[in-house]
Amino acid sequence: MAYISCSSAVANNASKFLNSHNQFNSVAKIFTSSNYRSCFNVRPINFDAAKNSIDVKYFQFRWSSRRGLAGGGCNQSLTTVFNSLSSNNGVPASEERVVVLVIGGGGREHAICYALHRSPSCDAVFCAPGNCGISNSGDATCISELDISDSSAVIAFCREWGVGLVVVGPEAPLVAGLANDLVKAGIPTFGPSSEAAALEGSKDFMKRLCDKYGIPTAKYQSFTDPSAAKAYIKEQGAPTVVKADGLAAGKGVVVAMTLEEAYEAVDSMLVRSIFGSAGGRVVIEEYLEGEEASFFAIVDGENAIGLESAQDHKRVGDGDTGPNTGGMGAYSPAPVLTKELQSVVMESIIFPTVKGMAEEGCKFVGVLYAGLMIEKKSGLPKLIEYNVRFGDPECQVLMVRLESDLAQVLLAACKGELRGLSVEWSTDSAMVVVMASKGYPGSYEKGTVIQNLEEAEQVAPNVKVFHAGTALDSNGNFIATGGRVLGVTVKGKDLEEARDRAYQAVEQIKWPGGFYRRDIGWRALSKKQATKV
Repeated sequence: MAYISCSSAVANNASKFLNSHNQFNSVAKIFTSSNYRSCFNVRPINFDAAKNSIDVKYFQFRWSSRRGLAGGGCNQSLTTVFNSLSSNNGVPASEERVVVLVIGGGGREHAICYALHRSPSCDAVFCAPGNCGISNSGDATCISELDISDSSAVIAFCREWGVGLVVVGPEAPLVAGLANDLVKAGIPTFGPSSEAAALEGSKDFMKRLCDKYGIPTAKYQSFTDPSAAKAYIKEQGAPTVVKADGLAAGKGVVVAMTLEEAYEAVDSMLVRSIFGSAGGRVVIEEYLEGEEASFFAIVDGENAIGLESAQDHKRVGDGDTGPNTGGMGAYSPAPVLTKELQSVVMESIIFPTVKGMAEEGCKFVGVLYAGLMIEKKSGLPKLIEYNVRFGDPECQVLMVRLESDLAQVLLAACKGELRGLSVEWSTDSAMVVVMASKGYPGSYEKGTVIQNLEEAEQVAPNVKVFHAGTALDSNGNFIATGGRVLGVTVKGKDLEEARDRAYQAVEQIKWPGGFYRRDIGWRALSKKQATKV
């Protein structure tokens, strides 16, 4: 009799997974494929409680410890693979079970994998390409060698491994048409078509849709000629906002407080082409004064369900100073978006957008991320921009608060079955503090060593460190490989507790090459303090 020693929780996951619902055959390929050199002759296995082990009498085991299953430069043990399998507790027999592939490899995708791993109806989670943090945590099995820009390769992988749902995280594959190809192949895909992804891929398209369907947004004009753009800016005055029309990795927006700053932004995009073709057209937009917030809705083409609110912190420095970034932290819920305002957002922004996209012949299926300004003078929301995927880092705080089965919610959207569905949330608050490489959003050093991540997750309850830009060096240390690297995410009974726990965890992490903002949540916390006075 042969055994693999492991924890009882891991063993129970593996045993329940492979023995229940006759589902083990498709995902057993994880252990049988010659591509992964793991094992063969898989049959149902049993957990021996006395030995705290898995009975592998019929597991003729082979394992390549250097390669493992993780990919992405990370070794992975069988224990980690079993951890990535859902424990399948409490799933109604009528509920569809599913194997999920998440496309992407950042902090947003780590958070999505984390939520799917907790989904009772999700049998296993793959992530391509994934990252070391995702695989090391056991939240998914990462497939680094899968070329996500090659639709045929993704489709072949889905068919080989019995994938029943693909969740596309980043915007670039959506704009490139990955969802189109997957849906055409009959694979349920959460994410819009390339035509619908133009809501994010072209700010000019989004603005024209707002004009046509009466969606409140800032006044604007679009230009390809720098002289004409500057003449309009001079006419409108400063402050103003200059935006690259296309995708610019979150860096294509300049809030210009003077005419000179606005002219320089126009020249950098239209003359010096710092964003390439993405900056070949610019949108000059009215400067709105107020408070920003993020609102998310799941859309099935015709129906939409509002999710919880969040508030991001775009500027790199404390007190909202310095250049814009992809986001240095977030919290949820955002007090500025009251229940009444959320209803206004759904009625005046989300529903007209869903209807307008359908009438334009490009139904939207996926998540609509509305960047909003709650205007100071009116107190009402205006649409600043749309993203066609979960925001990063807002996704992190939403996923730790989510209590519904994420796999089932996303499948319902893919099938056009959102009507009547409700999504349950924790009443707790959540906060994420982003740790970035020094120099970000400018140039920064790669390869700096990060330590004490496990200790950070143990300083307080409900701490989760999501990885956005990490790898392992030859000594097994985590190293930074990107600008935004970690998202230290915490739940608490209220925002103060979540903030305190988040910074306790951040302070445990030893990373001389990193930095973070020390005031995440300041707007909401200062308002709360003011009401107490």
